[in-house]
This record gives sequence, structure tokens and C-alpha cells, in this order.
Amino acid sequence: MKFFIGLHQPSDAKHFDSAFVSVNRLRNRKSNFEVGDWIMDSGAFSTIATHGGYPAPVEEYARYVKRWKSNGNLLAAVSQDYMCEPHMLAKTGLTVAEHQRLTIERYDALLRCETGCYIMPVLQGYEPEEYVSHIRQYGARLAHGAWVGVGSICKRNASPCLILDVLIAIKTERSDLRLHGFGLKTTALAHGTIRSLLETADSMAWSFAARRNKTGANNWRNAMAFKKAVGNPTMYQGHLIEMTLQ
Repeated sequence: MKFFIGLHQPSDAKHFDSAFVSVNRLRNRKSNFEVGDWIMDSGAFSTIATHGGYPAPVEEYARYVKRWKSNGNLLAAVSQDYMCEPHMLAKTGLTVAEHQRLTIERYDALLRCETGCYIMPVLQGYEPEEYVSHIRQYGARLAHGAWVGVGSICKRNASPCLILDVLIAIKTERSDLRLHGFGLKTTALAHGTIRSLLETADSMAWSFAARRNKTGANNWRNAMAFKKAVGNPTMYQGHLIEMTLQ
């Protein structure tokens, strides 16, 4: 599993070999920043939570992808999906099925913008069978070996078995898919089977832990300590990764 550290400040990416940066941190930025491998996040969670949808057309996001695709090695831009946690459904007033449909519609629209960058499709649902249904809805859009994100799991880090059930269901339906786990915390990152089912993952759990421990929620050194712990097999037990920040 390749790990992408989530960062608040794009300028901190120079300290890491792989980073996960939200488009929301790039909207007002003019100059390039030093970065190696990275993934652009669409900022979907904060956008839906704030607005109950996407107030701007997909073409706006496409412009940012085109702007930053030649900065460092942008491996993928995450599509603008609709999360399916109960509180997000309450925010939009829509159903899981409607969120799944809108996720695919937004993905298709972004592909038509021809950004020149790999657009990462996102599987959405809440129960394992809903993710399987979403795979089938994507159909031929998901080529063999496609790299896809698994959405609506970051709020279930306290129960890794629930995340595991989702990943197993997806892999049972399409074993060829290369999965990316969004926003995983130590309980999930420390789970060997979860790691084995993921191609890639990202996390900003270091920032939450640093804020709690008052050691600097924006300090890239805390992010580095977290990333090193994630990459150290001897640390894969309980909350030992978080303890590196204390």
C-alpha cells in the first residue's frame, strides 16, 4: 500500500515523496509548489457539508486540474463524488441511490472536460452491497485494473471491521480494481488485511492528533512522524502511530 500524506499547506509537500492536497488549498494560489507524486482531492466532503451539493459547474474543477497537472507528478485528480454517510444524506435530502447516480454523472462530466489527467472514480454507498451496486452502475467505465477511490469510510475508522466488509465486498465483485482508501486513521491503517486490500491510502489523522496534543496541527514535522510510523510494520498495533506525536 502506497501512502499519501494529507497536507494543509501545499508548500509542505516538498518534504514528502507522496502527498494528498485538496483543490481548496490551491484555488487562490498563483505560483507552483515543489512536490513529487501527489493526488489532488476534489474537496467533496467540505463542499457537500457546506452547500449540500456543488455550487460551481464541473468545468471549474476541471480548470484547476488542468492548471496543476504539470506541477510535480500529479498521478490523479479525485472526481467530485457525493458521500453517503447518513448525515450527508440528511444534508442533501437525497437517497444513497441518488448520490450514486450524481457521483457517476459528475465523473462523466469531468471526463468530457479532457483535463489530460487521470480522473479517479469514486465508489459510493454505505452498506457493502451498495458499493457492489455502484460498481455495476459504473459498468464499462471501470476498466480492468482501474484505480478507484472508496468513499464514505473515513467516519468508520473506529470500527475497522466495517471498512473491511466494504473492501471485501468490492474485491469479491471486482478483484482487479486497485483501491484507494480516503481519510483512514490509525485503527484502519494498522489493520493488516485492510492494508493488503488497498493499493493506496491517504490520511490527515496526524493533524487531528497534533491538535489534540497541542504539538502543531499544521506542523509538517508531525506529518512526517506519522508517515514514518505508517511505513513501519512494527508500529501496526492499536494507536502506537498516534503515540509518535505525543
